[in-house]
Amino acid sequence: MLKNKRLVLSILLGIQIILNNVLKHYPEFVEQYYSHGLYVFLSKLMRYAFGWLPFSIGDVFYTIASIYIIRWIILNRKRIVNDTLNWILDIVATLAITFISFHILWAFNYYRQPLYKSLDIKAEYTTNALVDFTERLIEKSNSFHKKLSPEDDSLKVEIPYSKPEIFNMVIDGYDELAKTFPHLKYNPTSIKKSFYSLPLTYMGFSGYLNPFTNEAQVDGLIPTYKFPTTSCHEVAHQLGYAAENEANFIGSLAAIHNKDDYFKYAGYTFALRYCLAELFRRDSEIYYNILPKVNYGIIRNYQEIQTFWMDYENPLEPLFEKTFDSFLKVNNQANGMKSYNYVVALLVNYFEDRPL
Repeated sequence: MLKNKRLVLSILLGIQIILNNVLKHYPEFVEQYYSHGLYVFLSKLMRYAFGWLPFSIGDVFYTIASIYIIRWIILNRKRIVNDTLNWILDIVATLAITFISFHILWAFNYYRQPLYKSLDIKAEYTTNALVDFTERLIEKSNSFHKKLSPEDDSLKVEIPYSKPEIFNMVIDGYDELAKTFPHLKYNPTSIKKSFYSLPLTYMGFSGYLNPFTNEAQVDGLIPTYKFPTTSCHEVAHQLGYAAENEANFIGSLAAIHNKDDYFKYAGYTFALRYCLAELFRRDSEIYYNILPKVNYGIIRNYQEIQTFWMDYENPLEPLFEKTFDSFLKVNNQANGMKSYNYVVALLVNYFEDRPL
């Protein structure tokens, strides 16, 4: 009887993979019935269930699961040779349950309609448009830098809040966004530091969303300057935006729309960093002409982040990045980690006819 159940689950895994590939071609259906339907209910349910806990129940779950897997492998190591078929069926059946749970609880959002279509904005932009927008961002970023560091434009901005305080402040920006986009209302909340902040840092990641508990996990070791935008980014994932470029875009909007000036500064300079990088890729001469307009204190904030990641560089980091890149490509993001840069297209076109 047990063998039959495992066999059925194993067959269902194949069917699930086929159905997922079909679903990729119906983004409007996913958008309407999953992202704006079932997922809204499931995500709120999980945040009500786990958001109030002061620790990450998802990280506890991962810890227990990892211990169980290691124990199972040790206890069943001889079955690889002596009972190969049933050993394989056990693994495939477990993968089937994990696969469908992962997609129902969150990952079907990878197949939703692209955000530029939902916002009714263009998907492409010219270099001239990028230059104009970057100059606007520089002006905004410099003005907030001057406001927060009035004595010297060469000093980096130090955010005066604790990381738990920043978590509590994230909701304000989403409340403001919800006045225009009601589906971005963020309630209840569930943002926490990850137990695995050190491994995350060595892997090169500043946060992640636990799809099984809908907890936004932020690397507790990253500099405080990065905390507002990283937290807003992970909340965007919670709200159903699986694509990294779209989560970056919405995260930057949430930081920019926050009433707090430090959040605004983090949001504007976050967007500016992406635009400068894209400008360098497109036309390095224009980049070097425009870079001196940026207050040196902003550059020092960028250097702070760069130095932080350099301190944790290790031989395994490229492997983790390659793995995540492959994961993105499998999940309907054809450009993998390069899709992060598409946030620039969303920013440029969204603010084309809107004030910053």
